[in-house]
Amino acid sequence: MLTLRQRQINAIKQMLNLNQQQPKGLAAEPVWKILIYDRVGQDIISPLISIRELRDMGVTLHVQLHSDRDPIPDVPAIYFCAPTDENLDRIQQDFQKGLYDIYHLNFISPIPRQKIEDLASAALASGCVANIHKVFDQYVNFISLEDDFFVLKNQTSGNISYYNINRGNIRDDEMESIMDEIVNSLFSVFVTLGNVPIIRCPRNSAAEMVARKLEKKLRDNLWDARNNLFHMDTTQAGGVFSFQRPVLFLVDRNLDLATPLHHTWAYQALAHDVLDLNLNRVFIEDDGGERTGAKKKAKPIDLDNSDRFWMNHKGCPFPTVAEAIQEELESYKSSEEEIKRMKTSMGIEGENEVAYSMVNDTTARLTNAVNSLPELLEKKRLIDLHTKIATSILNFIKSRRIDSFFELEEKIMSKSTLDRPLLDLLKDPEFGLPEDKMRLYIIYYICSQNVPEFEFERMKEALHEAGCDLAPLAYINRWKCHTFGINHSQQLSNQYEGAGTKTVSMFSKLVSQGSSFVMEGVKNLVVKRHNLPITKLTEQVMECRNGSGGEVDDYLYLDPKLLKGGDVMPKNRAPFQDAVVFVVGGGNYIEYQNLVDFIKQKQNANTTKRIIYGATTLNNSKQFLKELSELGREIQ
Repeated sequence: MLTLRQRQINAIKQMLNLNQQQPKGLAAEPVWKILIYDRVGQDIISPLISIRELRDMGVTLHVQLHSDRDPIPDVPAIYFCAPTDENLDRIQQDFQKGLYDIYHLNFISPIPRQKIEDLASAALASGCVANIHKVFDQYVNFISLEDDFFVLKNQTSGNISYYNINRGNIRDDEMESIMDEIVNSLFSVFVTLGNVPIIRCPRNSAAEMVARKLEKKLRDNLWDARNNLFHMDTTQAGGVFSFQRPVLFLVDRNLDLATPLHHTWAYQALAHDVLDLNLNRVFIEDDGGERTGAKKKAKPIDLDNSDRFWMNHKGCPFPTVAEAIQEELESYKSSEEEIKRMKTSMGIEGENEVAYSMVNDTTARLTNAVNSLPELLEKKRLIDLHTKIATSILNFIKSRRIDSFFELEEKIMSKSTLDRPLLDLLKDPEFGLPEDKMRLYIIYYICSQNVPEFEFERMKEALHEAGCDLAPLAYINRWKCHTFGINHSQQLSNQYEGAGTKTVSMFSKLVSQGSSFVMEGVKNLVVKRHNLPITKLTEQVMECRNGSGGEVDDYLYLDPKLLKGGDVMPKNRAPFQDAVVFVVGGGNYIEYQNLVDFIKQKQNANTTKRIIYGATTLNNSKQFLKELSELGREIQ
């Protein structure tokens, strides 16, 4: 079955093929064209299609819509942008200047009728109506980062951040605009999937606002005979889901503020937290500058589906990754040694005479070795690349004591006793950065109950002395009271079970002198499996355990296919095999990985369950803490 990511790639490749079906069989000579995109279009394409693939599809030039561009005659120009006033003004300027002979206009989300009429008037005034060959609504207004993970906007752009959704002074019209933006993007996701979901969500939250608007939009489209985008939803070949409809489980970020701040131990989540992985690309400082005395340059490294090592190990604990890199390196070295030995035995190196009887056997082996050379070189490239990334992460783990923070937070969540009082740790100047201490304290504050007021005041004082910005605490305190009421402590502390960790001895070969990863001083933590709050709720929603006293009993149940929608779940509802879990207010790799692990556990010979995780934006802890600070300053 095609994944959401693959279907989005296919839609974009068809657009780059001038909106014609791609020919199957022998590769046809591509039509040369140029691609003009805005920032949103660039964010969508960059994790999906490499520059080399663009070249293969005939894209000779790709440029920003708002950059200075020279006229290029005789080549089709493909525009890929959002239908904003600013973008449409720029397209009209291109018409007036007569930049291109052929225009293919592709809008990321549907262009309103009034705007398309204005565009037509501008084309008429510029005398270029005949040059506009096609205008398309593409319905691809989301960013696929993995086969089963998407976000609506890149963290650095857009107004659908956690801060914007939760700030106190937001006007009703601004909130409406944010909700519409989220709904339009989610609608694009389901058009791409080719399925109409059943919607579940908690009441009285931003998630409910999104759910109600999305249900209306889906229903309006389903009952519009001319424009129904889902008329093939259950029979469509290669659909992402089985013939059963998926459930869309909408949750609010406010349900769980501890996980986005939690220190992590998995490779992908660590890269996002300490190296700021963005759109599947991470920047690592090039060490070439140290040798020449020049300033260090950050080099981009793409981490995608073509990287076998990344796909196999991105969800693994960091020490396991370090060991795997070491093993790959040893395996590569032994293959290299084998080739050298064969060359020597055949007399290719030096003046050795070779016995004729050996030639046939050794020649065959050498031929095999030469044939496997490209694979060997690719293996070496990936080893070098992941050695660089893992070494950078290791330096952060050591300098910031991330292993100790992770272990402490797991103990707090699993209600275990700490080896040292938290106050001592917060006062210790050698222990982590102010940002790390703040994250630890907020998790402690969220997960604890019945802590005396004077003790909290002493901790706040210690945080202040450690150089922490105390602004997030004002917001977290208000959130705790508002979300969980007077009895919040009991409810909140039950929400986190934590897993606890155990330290096992480090692999001897990893601390040996020959290793790139000198792991001395770093704990080798093994984490017990556990479900995060959102994973627990997802399980209940997929199992349809209604009336069992579960937390989801009172959640809304909306079916856009019913002409008169109710909001109560039917009595006998079969469990869902497929779910899209979407977090309004920002997601993270920790939650994503937890859902991936959960679904692996659930697989058996008879059923295949699938979960796609999505969020408005993807924040690392530093970015999320900054948003909490801004919200806290508004209260103070």
